[in-house]
Amino acid sequence: MSRPTRPSRFWETLAVVLVKPLSRLLVKRDWRRGERIPRTGGVIIAANHLSWTDPVLLSHFLYNHGRWPVILAKSGLFKVPLLGKAVRELLAIPVYRGSSEAVKSLRISAQRLQDGGAILFYPEGTCTRDPDLWPMVGKTGAARLALESGAPVIPVAHWGAQELLPYGAKKPRLFPRKTFHVTVGPPVDLSKYAGKPTHSDVLREATADIMAAITAQLAELRGEKAPETPYDPAGR
Repeated sequence: MSRPTRPSRFWETLAVVLVKPLSRLLVKRDWRRGERIPRTGGVIIAANHLSWTDPVLLSHFLYNHGRWPVILAKSGLFKVPLLGKAVRELLAIPVYRGSSEAVKSLRISAQRLQDGGAILFYPEGTCTRDPDLWPMVGKTGAARLALESGAPVIPVAHWGAQELLPYGAKKPRLFPRKTFHVTVGPPVDLSKYAGKPTHSDVLREATADIMAAITAQLAELRGEKAPETPYDPAGR
């Protein structure tokens, strides 16, 4: 039977057997509003990025709520022996940065959405550099994909992964056991951009709406007020 949005049963089972026990071991769970994740159809899951452990912990959350997460991963990972084969078999999408092939990841993502897949997208493109770990200004790839495909964008905010493995750290902080908090917002309303050409101004505005939705969820999760203006690593 065809499984265009999921790996083969062997690879899916292998990943679940490895990831779910590891996730349970590393963190306690505070999962909220998982029912807002659509169970079928192409969907873009847009999340903030705090730690290299994010993909594993969020994948567990999404899998338990009925979706196989299609992750965008650096193209270099696909060249690593064994690991490269694993990420390929698990349907990860290579991201080619700084090259003429950079658009490939969006084309593959669009096809996966058309097939009914759930794309886990980090619009910031990397772990946040905001000193207080709020979401930064986002890149426009997720917005472009949403506007061109018509797929809904579901904002997801999480907190706690940075306590397990801070950005740049090489060793996890296992004790005391951390809590991974996740909450899901309603679909981002991008209807005002319908029918508009996807030029740079439209993409930046749609991206700002997506990031604002993620930030609002994170502010609720943290119980704090978010900055009025998101951090921009380019200094703009």
